[in-house]
Amino acid sequence: MQLANKVVLVTGGSSGIGLAIAKALAQEGCRVAIAGRDSEKLRLAAESYEGPPPLLWHPCDVADRHAVGNLFAWLEKSLGLVDILVNSAGINIRQRAVDELDPADWDRVIAVNLNGAFYCIHAALRQMRAKGGGLIINISSISGKRALKYSGAAYCASKFGMTALGTCVGIEQWPYGIRVTNIYPGEVDTPILEHRPTPVPPERRAQMLKPEDVAACVLMVAKLPPHVLVPELVVTPLYQEYV
Repeated sequence: MQLANKVVLVTGGSSGIGLAIAKALAQEGCRVAIAGRDSEKLRLAAESYEGPPPLLWHPCDVADRHAVGNLFAWLEKSLGLVDILVNSAGINIRQRAVDELDPADWDRVIAVNLNGAFYCIHAALRQMRAKGGGLIINISSISGKRALKYSGAAYCASKFGMTALGTCVGIEQWPYGIRVTNIYPGEVDTPILEHRPTPVPPERRAQMLKPEDVAACVLMVAKLPPHVLVPELVVTPLYQEYV
């Protein structure tokens, strides 16, 4: 499938996995916009790609459904109706054990990781159905397939929720030519590691997946013809066996 001129929105696009995905799709000729909470980080991220086509950017806290509505209105005006949505926005907190977890932190993780994905999907569906199809890729986590202590209850719950959300949307929307893929990366060397309760040793980080590895998975899925669906894709570093 040719990706040239496809309109793409990548949330969480100012760094890490989201930025790597945005650059990879832009290199295929997609017209890509990135979104995130920090305007300065977005600007610097967009300028780090030398294009063409250039990366466009728009600030948005995906936990705010009104801001998401404004984001998609801006996207339609700037690039057109969306063809590919990549939900890559995600956060975690330092105090993750349930007995230490601040309910406000729980609310924020769920709001960004799960509610944010829903708001973006909900907004994208109208545009995709108007175009007669589209692709939604949710960057979940291995913690969305099995609960892991180091990820914490809030993060695991949000990613399990994303798993169910993506699956349900795919079941409902395939008659309209809309495909949904949930990708579950294992440990990835990204800035989110800075929020681990204990520092990650350099030798461990060296063994992890890189953002570009996840971007390669997204490209593989995006290049498949419209009649082919990859509902789920698990990708882990060599040391992290998936069971």
